[in-house]
Amino acid sequence: MAAQNGSSSHALLEAVRSGASGPELREIELPTRFRAAFTRKDEVGIFEGHADKDVRRSLHVGEVEMPELAPDECVVAVMSAAINFNTVWSATFEPVPTFAFLERFGRQGWHGARHDLPYHVLGSDGAGVVVRTGGGVKRWNVGDKVVLSPCYVDEEDHGSYDDGMMSESQLAWGFETNFGSLGEFCIVKANQLVRKPAHLTWEEAGSTTLCAATAYRMLVGSHGARMKQGDVVLVWGATGGLGSFATQLVRNGGGIPVGVVSSEEKAEIVRAQGCEHVINRSELDLGEQGFRHPKAGRMLGEAIRRLVGEDPGIVFEYLGRETFGASVYVARRGGKVVTCGSSTGYQHEYDNRFLWMRLKSIIGSHGFNYHEAVETNRLIGLGMIHPTLSKVFPLDEAGEATRAVQTNQHVGKVAVLCAATSDGQGVDDPSLRERIGEKTLTLYRR
Repeated sequence: MAAQNGSSSHALLEAVRSGASGPELREIELPTRFRAAFTRKDEVGIFEGHADKDVRRSLHVGEVEMPELAPDECVVAVMSAAINFNTVWSATFEPVPTFAFLERFGRQGWHGARHDLPYHVLGSDGAGVVVRTGGGVKRWNVGDKVVLSPCYVDEEDHGSYDDGMMSESQLAWGFETNFGSLGEFCIVKANQLVRKPAHLTWEEAGSTTLCAATAYRMLVGSHGARMKQGDVVLVWGATGGLGSFATQLVRNGGGIPVGVVSSEEKAEIVRAQGCEHVINRSELDLGEQGFRHPKAGRMLGEAIRRLVGEDPGIVFEYLGRETFGASVYVARRGGKVVTCGSSTGYQHEYDNRFLWMRLKSIIGSHGFNYHEAVETNRLIGLGMIHPTLSKVFPLDEAGEATRAVQTNQHVGKVAVLCAATSDGQGVDDPSLRERIGEKTLTLYRR
């Protein structure tokens, strides 16, 4: 792991950008420092007493140390990363400061101690090029082009052999671990690597895995709702990071998506994705209470039946407090509400009569395992599921990118160029890209 200073970082990144081979990349020394976006432990309390916890105050871009590599890990030159809501949580130090996660991880021996630092390099989505492999890595080589799965699993934990997400030691990489994707380099375990879809640009490839695979597990995988052909699926926030992939997965799998959006502009985007049935929530006349209105469930259910003639068999939930009561109400008898988050609040209220008397079920879903990440990217690589990227920022503006997600000033996904020098780089299969069409691949950017 010999290394030099920042000039070596420039040399290695330049070689990656120019398409250098694996043997050529191995000949260039790994830098001891690199640029990344991070939070600082000594700033944990800076938002006390502030109503607006502006992440641009807490998210810094500067040089950090290159950690020692474990035998089962790889160093990846990150060409592009993406902002997810866990980066917003990290940068607002809520619901708990993520330094608590790093401290706990740091008590697990030297491999964990590397993560317990006074700064936290964030980011749980990305794409790039492998530039170093640990001595225990067998299936990946320097020069491989990859996307990154954020599921960080201990292979010695027996629970991971049933389902990686059932491992008690499973962590969210870049959120509960250090050295995430928002930098020129990142450190990942070998079982976080997935082959990059060849027809995508770096920024497109680096913005898909977390949300697309989370939606895959919720809807398609054996641990979620197990959607089948003809199922009516209500998708909240259908142009959001999760919702934009959920509508595609439902349609691709023979289901009938019903997307809920907040404006006619967003409705047009969802229709352009092939989702025929769209509900503009602003037209339901729910007043200031929104979907917590006592009659919201009934009004939403009537709107769904007008569109598709029946109640949804599956409700795709991640908004939480504002929508959960309505979700439980509108699911059909025996239906399923599958939830992976609570972006509008964790404390949910719903009328339990509509759950038990109509034999409905609530399924908790969190992240995805390695197999689900690979299967999701296979669909993307085949051109069946497409990126939903809307905005791209340079690494120096990682704070602005995170602010856009924090304040919901975006649709789909937001990317950050790390080692890539501009948009549009990284396409290795232009013929497939041409067959799919730029209109489809760049829908959310228009």
